[in-house]
Amino acid sequence: MDTVIVTGGASGIGAAIVRLAAAQGLRPVVWDLAPTDGGLVVDVRDPLQIETALETTGPARYLVNNAGPASGGAPLGFGDGLVATAGSVEAVTAAWLRTGPPADAAVVNVASVAGNLVGTDSAWYSAGKAAIAGYTRHLATRLAPAVRANAVAPGFIDTPRMAGFGDTPLGRDLIARNPMRRAGRPEDVAAAVLFLLSPSAAYINGVLLPVDGGWTVTQ
Repeated sequence: MDTVIVTGGASGIGAAIVRLAAAQGLRPVVWDLAPTDGGLVVDVRDPLQIETALETTGPARYLVNNAGPASGGAPLGFGDGLVATAGSVEAVTAAWLRTGPPADAAVVNVASVAGNLVGTDSAWYSAGKAAIAGYTRHLATRLAPAVRANAVAPGFIDTPRMAGFGDTPLGRDLIARNPMRRAGRPEDVAAAVLFLLSPSAAYINGVLLPVDGGWTVTQ
């Protein structure tokens, strides 16, 4: 049974990825600041905690870098925001690569449409998500064929972090302008992530896949 590490897997998109991975016969291991049943409490900004978690997890063929602060969360300075958003992705990925993942390994990084199309109130959030996309392309060209690297760019996804946003004027406007006429669900993103990890995506490498109902093509 192949292991997949899911950072930020305790809730929202991460939890949906964990559920689908388990349903598809993988062994998901949650790394999160919040305790979960069978998961590990890990601060992905802390190199020592990352190394300890990798030792506890054991060999992992797949990695999903989903952890990161929300754009509307606690205020962060630009530098701290970049470290929390993109720096943590690099730290976890580099440590995972040093363990020597099994053959046909794959990593999927969770970016955002905010990194390639639309900004947010937090400059560091948009910059950090753009950096994740660029880092993914770097990995794809340097690691293949041993490791594939791809990213997803969710749009407005109805997660606990976004609770109530769909009922605000801005939220209703976003939904009205989305070709699918709804917010995304965590399961929509999970399906894209698991596809990119799977052998069905064996020749897909270095892509940034929007999961936004077609919203970006309307802009």
